[in-house]
Amino acid sequence: MNIRLFLLSACLVFCPAMQLFSQEKPAAPDADDSKKAEKEQLVKLLKSINWTTEGSGNLGNIAELKIPSGYRYTEGAGTVKLMQACGNLTSDREMGYITPNDMKWFAVFEFDNCGYVKDDEKGSLDADKILDKLKEGQKRANVELSKRNLPTLEVLGWQTPPFYNPQTHNLEWALRIRSATGSEIVNYKTKLLGRHGVMDVVLVCDEKSMGTIVPEYQALLEGFSFKKEESYASYTKGDKVAEYGLTGLIVGGALLAAAKSGLLAKLWKPLALGVAALVTYLKRLFKGKSKDPV
Repeated sequence: MNIRLFLLSACLVFCPAMQLFSQEKPAAPDADDSKKAEKEQLVKLLKSINWTTEGSGNLGNIAELKIPSGYRYTEGAGTVKLMQACGNLTSDREMGYITPNDMKWFAVFEFDNCGYVKDDEKGSLDADKILDKLKEGQKRANVELSKRNLPTLEVLGWQTPPFYNPQTHNLEWALRIRSATGSEIVNYKTKLLGRHGVMDVVLVCDEKSMGTIVPEYQALLEGFSFKKEESYASYTKGDKVAEYGLTGLIVGGALLAAAKSGLLAKLWKPLALGVAALVTYLKRLFKGKSKDPV
């Protein structure tokens, strides 16, 4: 069990712009004792979570996920507890968390009740244009990040260009990202379209292991299913329809809607403060000086 990967991974789930701190200064003399204590705290935390290791796990009242042998799954309350223990802000959208028993990677499920997303663009997703929009959007975001003395982010390109499966209504893509320190990470996203919204799934793992983990992760998602009345095929005229399509989901549909409603400016400050707090915590932890609980 790798406590550093666990904590750093949680950071990547909720803030892809986060520094990776791969060039830390030498640890303090008490680093070993500190890391041992932190690992013990992590073990205690994991034991306090209500895990399911067989059968199926519920994702709220919306969907369910089959749990293969060798995996552990926790529902929304456990997911929130895990994320809060790492200093992350939570959104009340958390539905589930699954990981192999060795915890080499994990995936977090959140549901966005944005409404029914039309897949009219399924045959015309333009990866180059979408990438340009992502890069331009990040440049604007970096201006604000710099003003707040927060780490900036550069979108390098596609690890996996966006692709949509019209049979399963899954939209997936992976971006290569570089932090202000020069560290590179991969942000792998899956959007599972349903009748009343989208299940967001974020895969978090070591970039070097993605070649073997992504197929394992994709096989795991074959065990995902919306409840019958929540499935994409159950859409009924009169249901809420999202304000954006497939491209919007990739470039930030939720943010586009927030911007239209004026919520973005209100949300930015608490989000930025949460990022800053987590940066500070991780810096202390990786230098072996943290006295905070995991």
